[in-house]
Parts: sequence; structure tokens; C-alpha cells
Amino acid sequence: MSASASIRDPAYLRARAMETLFERLEKLCEGAIAIDRGGRVVYVNEKYLAALGLARTSEAIGRPVEEVIPNSLMRKVAETGEPILLDIMELGGEQLVVTRMPIEDENGTVIGAIGFVLYDHLESLKPLLARVAQLESDLRLARRQLSNARAARFTFADFVGTTPGIAQAKALAGRAARQSVTVLLTGETGTGKEMLAQAIHNASSRADKPFVSVNVAAIPETLIESEFFGTAPGAYTGADRRGREGKFRIADGGTLFLDEIGEMPLQLQAKLLRVLQEREIEPLGSDKISKVDVRVVAATNVDLRKRVSDGAFRPDLYYRLNVLSIDLPPLRQCLDDLPDICARLLEDISASGDYVKAKITPSALDALARYDWPGNVRELRNILERALILSDSGRLTGEDVARILPIGTEVRLAPPARPAGAVVPYAEAEAEFEKHTLEQALAASNGQISVAARMLRISRATFYKKLAKFGLASGQPSV
Repeated sequence: MSASASIRDPAYLRARAMETLFERLEKLCEGAIAIDRGGRVVYVNEKYLAALGLARTSEAIGRPVEEVIPNSLMRKVAETGEPILLDIMELGGEQLVVTRMPIEDENGTVIGAIGFVLYDHLESLKPLLARVAQLESDLRLARRQLSNARAARFTFADFVGTTPGIAQAKALAGRAARQSVTVLLTGETGTGKEMLAQAIHNASSRADKPFVSVNVAAIPETLIESEFFGTAPGAYTGADRRGREGKFRIADGGTLFLDEIGEMPLQLQAKLLRVLQEREIEPLGSDKISKVDVRVVAATNVDLRKRVSDGAFRPDLYYRLNVLSIDLPPLRQCLDDLPDICARLLEDISASGDYVKAKITPSALDALARYDWPGNVRELRNILERALILSDSGRLTGEDVARILPIGTEVRLAPPARPAGAVVPYAEAEAEFEKHTLEQALAASNGQISVAARMLRISRATFYKKLAKFGLASGQPSV
């Protein structure tokens, strides 16, 4: 074949290109080795002998490649036909940068594999390796930050108190932490149900997995199913084309805390029951079922048994949730723990603000103990923080607390003296009770009208009318 004809022949050019590539690689690399389809060595160049601990090439030919290079991946390339283009291999205590490629015949059938040692030391690759190390570090940091966003921060040490109610709740929670059972936390609003749920999670074998908290009452009913179970790509008009993971999938391996479980719509209760029984979910708009491993901790401040009898809550779901029930006592039943609870709250408040010298005096504790705490620990924290804001010294006294507590506290606990045998007119007693109830709701909700109205199960408009009737402030409890 003439030189001009060979230049126009694609097959010839391809063959020469491959030969040239092999010759160049073989000359530039630090070693080369080839095997057949059965993993036996058919070629090794002179450069590679010293690294392999061989005196001559004949010592390698015909032997299984693993006998020449321990833990070699050459056989895998020959069997799968998939190249390993860049890898770091350890041989004789040295790190080698290698590439491995399949060898094919003219029909495209894999008949073996060839490997080249590109570098026999990593010095020249330091900039690349430094960049890879930096990327790995950034990835670990991003994963840690993502994990922290779903981390539970409270432990049993944060749930302070030794009175019988608190002690029993902590003991049962400790038992729950050692198992993966479903837990139902009951108690008035503000008693620390989510704190105890986080403590259970952190004391369990799931502590390094996500803790996902959901307030069932805060999710619009039209979105609640997709929020829990996720959506398939394009499940409905306006849905994310990539789909969306639900809370069960996000919490996989960890704990899902369902607050205000009593507010869950009936149609969703059936799906929740299935997840608890079968440990599998079906995203909205999908026909594929996937397994999940989630421990559910539910919480409620309503009587679920009454809701069951009213037909508002499925009895089978109630029994499934109520595997282990833990009742959290109201603060008014734990007043002996008030000093420890206040100390823990002040510590937490100080960490989140500029209250380095925050302290509470016996007179302040005495004033707090005379209040009945309808909003429980949540309301107590609110009172302490407001008192600290208004205090010049950060040392809370009885007077500081008295200025913050709702009007009527002293009246309720120590009613004004009346003539012996005097009877309070019914209208006056009713008005006093109604005003007292409004003040309690405002204090428990930190002045949020919609929340306070929901607590009393009346409309916001009715709540505003009653506030005006008694001359109470509409934005916060009277002070």
C-alpha cells in the first residue's frame, strides 16, 4: 500500500493510532502489564519488573495477575469490560497512580486488559490531591451542617426536676430510648413535650440520624399528605418536576416527632396507620412503595380517647400510637422544682442574649410560685425573659416578677376580703372568671390572639370583642 493510499484508509489510521498510543504510553509510563480474559499475565515490560520484585519477564508470564500484583483490579476490568481510568494503587509500600483499560478484538469482544503505571510517586500530583482533599473536607462540612439542621439539641439533663410527675416521665422516657417503640406524649401546652422527644432521640441508637419535628396543626389540610409522604415528579399541576421528599423520607433512620397529633385529618390517619404497621410509604402521585425506618414520637394536649369516642380520631391509630404513653405534669404540680427549672431556663436565655449576670432571688421565686401557670414552662420562660429585658441589673426580684405577671394573679390567689357571709353576685363572679380565662390564654400564647382564641375554641372576632369588653390589651396580656 502506497503512503498516500494508507493515509486515506481509516482502518489503517486507526490501527496505527492505537499502536502509536501504546508505544508512547509504554515509553512514558513507569510500568505496563497485560492479562488475557482468564486473568493470566501475557505481557509485562522491563520497567515494571523492579516494582514487582521480579528479575525477568518470564517469571510473570502465564501466572494469575493476583500472584504478581496482590489485590489487583485487572481481572475485574477484563471481566466487565469497564475501564478504571485513574486510580491509586499500593504496591510494596509505595503508592502508584495507575490506569486500566479493556482490550477488545476486531469484533468488539473483550479479550483481556492492560494497565499502565502513570506515576510511581505522588509528588507531581500534590496540587490535584490537595484540591481533592479540600473538596472532601467541604463535603464533610456540608453534611455536618445539614445533619445539624435536623439534629435534636435537648437531652434528659435539660428536662430538670425531681418531683414525682417529672421523675416518672423521665424514667419512662429512658425506657423508651432503649427501644424503637412508638411513644405518645400527653400533657398541657408548654409542658416540654418536644424537649422530651428530643431527649429520647438523643439517648437512643438513632442519635446520629435526623430528628424531624412537624406540627400537624400548622400544615394546611390540602398540603398535609404531600408534606408527610412526598410527591412524585409532576404529581399535580405546579408540582416540582423533580418530585419532593416527605417528612418520613427525610427522617429515615431517625425520629419523626408529630406534635398536636390530635389535629390530624381523618383521611390522613389511615395512611399514617399503614406507615406505622408496614414501615412503607407511597408518595403522592406515585405507584411505587418504598420502605422507611422511622421511630414516631407523637404528642397531644387534648384527650385523644375523647376524640376517639367523638369519631374525630381513629381508634386503631390511637392504639398503635399508644404503645408507650408518657404524661407530662403541668408546672403548677411541680412547684418544688421551680428553682431548678428557673435556673435551667435562665441559663438557656443567657446563652441566647446579653444576660451574663442573670440571677433569680428567693423573693422572685416566691412570687412565681403563687401563680398557677396556665402556659406552663413555655409561659415561665416568657415571663423570665421579659423580666430580664426590663431589669437594669439582671438580678430578678419579686417586684420585677410582679410587674410582669398578668393582672389578677394576686386576686385569684388571695381574693379581697368580703364581709362575713357575703355572697358574690353571679354576674360579678362570671365576669371575673371570664376575664381571668382571657388573661390566662393571652399569657399562655405570649399575646398571640389567633393562638389564644384557638386555645379557648372561639373565633378571633369573638376574642377581640371580649378583650374590648374587659379593657384588656389586644397585643399581649395586661400588665
